[in-house]
Amino acid sequence: MDSSAPSCVGIIMDGNRRWARENKLPQLEGHRRGFKKLEEGMRWARKRKIPHVVVYAFSLENWKRSEQEVSYLMDIFREMVSIWAEKLPKEGTRVRFVGKLDMLPADVQEGIREVEARAPVNPELTAWVCLSYGGRAEITAAAEAAAAAGEKITEDSLRRHFWSGGMPDPDLVIRTGGEQRLSNFLLWQVAYSELFFLKKYWPDFEEKDLDIILGEFARRERRMGK
Repeated sequence: MDSSAPSCVGIIMDGNRRWARENKLPQLEGHRRGFKKLEEGMRWARKRKIPHVVVYAFSLENWKRSEQEVSYLMDIFREMVSIWAEKLPKEGTRVRFVGKLDMLPADVQEGIREVEARAPVNPELTAWVCLSYGGRAEITAAAEAAAAAGEKITEDSLRRHFWSGGMPDPDLVIRTGGEQRLSNFLLWQVAYSELFFLKKYWPDFEEKDLDIILGEFARRERRMGK
């Protein structure tokens, strides 16, 4: 793999609701378009031989949204895992879910297990989906688990207990929607990630936008604190 190319890309998929409002569509339709865009993004990553993509699909804070919106999102997740279990293994994509998954409805949890169980042996792409996730909560839970196991709190011991165990740190993080913050996304793992903020809403994100970002990433000098 080209050393100037990222091995892991993080995406904060922001702007679904605002996209819907500006297009005079029901707010919840924005979420559906957003998840369709995610499938497109996976194809683009495979095409560019990016081995890992990690996306922020639903935060712990998102549970505080209206009951109607949360219920609709759970319906989308049900549909998503059902489709992915059949479709993505054939396309060479393995999916791993990261977060407090026990907070999700039982049938969504079962669908997640089914998707993960059907992973291809030699995937072209591993998609890490942060669902019911928060960076602070992940770090806190890892520290509690390490302490309960009688382990000394070190970087290595924390990583062993992260929900995202086995996931490489993102080389770059893309956030759509115009906001310029991380919003509790992978706070530990993005310490040295290159950050890219786009005004475009996630449903409007295009393949050419990814190429522009990858080109800029290749031109940046990553010192990693040195």
